Amino acid sequence: MQHLKNLSEAIALSGKEDAVRAIVLDAIAPHAENITIDPLGSVTAIKRGTEPNPLRVMIAAHMDEVGLMVTGFDGDGTIRFTPVGGVEDRILPGKRVLIGDSRIPGVINWTPIHKNREQNVVKQSTLRIDIGATSKDEAAGKVKRGDTIAFVSEYAEIGDHVLRGKAFDDRVGCSHLIDLLSGDPYPVDVLAAFTVQEEIGLRGAQVAAQTLKPDVAIILEGTTANDVPQPMDEPDDQIERNPTCRMGGGAVISAIDRSMIVNPRLFRLVKDTAESLGIPHQIKTMPGGGTDGGIVHISNGGIPTAVISMPCRYIHSPMAYLDKRDYAAVQALVRGVLDALSKSWRQQ
Repeated sequence: MQHLKNLSEAIALSGKEDAVRAIVLDAIAPHAENITIDPLGSVTAIKRGTEPNPLRVMIAAHMDEVGLMVTGFDGDGTIRFTPVGGVEDRILPGKRVLIGDSRIPGVINWTPIHKNREQNVVKQSTLRIDIGATSKDEAAGKVKRGDTIAFVSEYAEIGDHVLRGKAFDDRVGCSHLIDLLSGDPYPVDVLAAFTVQEEIGLRGAQVAAQTLKPDVAIILEGTTANDVPQPMDEPDDQIERNPTCRMGGGAVISAIDRSMIVNPRLFRLVKDTAESLGIPHQIKTMPGGGTDGGIVHISNGGIPTAVISMPCRYIHSPMAYLDKRDYAAVQALVRGVLDALSKSWRQQ
């Protein structure tokens, strides 16, 4: 987990993953071979297995994060923008941002609450970013159309178990994959893929899967933990809890999401591994959201693909939370699955 802070604080929106790619390349160089940057910008590498004729297992995590992009300027010097990836309008007003490579600071403005009590949700199209400029020309002299815009966030430890940071979707997956490559060799060949442009269409994963041609794939993700307080006027025992997952509940094993239904045989192998090793885990059955698995599992004529995730609160926002105990569970489960795949996957 030593790289998670740097990964979280790096600014790397979809299509501009350079900062995270540099961290990844430096971290994996001593532990893998055939390290390659493909034409889209994804990093692929191989950690050779110890068994003869080893199974080829792709493990993927995406490097990009959601954010915003400059689209134009108003006459008063404020900046127009559009989302890059899934950004919810409701989190935007008042947020601090950094624009472009020069990291020009700004604030997303909003009509004060005193004059806006009737509007429940402020549309993104009505918002602007204030960088202190007083004219269109002044603003255009500091930032350019196409500049990416990142949320301001600081990584921190909260209490004994909780970590707070930006872009845990999916920098936590990148951290897991770095840690997996840093360990001893596995019985299988590990084909690592740090992918680009997941948040805008799973694009890097498609190219990586077509290039690596794995037998099996595992996707590492940061997923939605919807264990937040419920309405105070509803009795707790009458609330139907969201079945996504919760922080502190262990590794999240997906059965279904918006982009795929997990191969039943592989799902059972992952679940049985967690149970046999006593690893805390939970099953994700919420058919919402998606991962790189959505494109990997239909590549090359079909690749059996599992998704193992970290439960994270407040993802796709400037601040997310995760539990270090869940991190340990995911690490243990993936290592156990690699061993189990080597022993049983080719047995029909």
